[in-house]
Amino acid sequence: MLTLQCPYCGVMADETELHAEGEAHITRFGPGSSDEDFETYLFERKNPKGVHFERWRHTGGCGKFFHAARSTLTLEVYATYPAQTLEPPQDVIDAIKAKHPDWEGYK
Repeated sequence: MLTLQCPYCGVMADETELHAEGEAHITRFGPGSSDEDFETYLFERKNPKGVHFERWRHTGGCGKFFHAARSTLTLEVYATYPAQTLEPPQDVIDAIKAKHPDWEGYK
């Protein structure tokens, strides 16, 4: 079972208390954007095998959104961090690189 720590309230919550919201750090396009940009926003996702950055919501607790960096192969969680960040924090990147030196990086 997947367990994530909410970076806001500090609770270690299992997946029954959380709701997955999809890929994190997606550039959102709205009114006035081109059809191509809006199509990319709606339908294109990375869905990698390995390190993945996801958006979660602590529905059974504080209700806040947060991001998680985890492995889609092993469910290993590298870190959780506030949803207001535009890119993964450097300490999260460093934690991933420490375990996967050949990881090509974010983006």
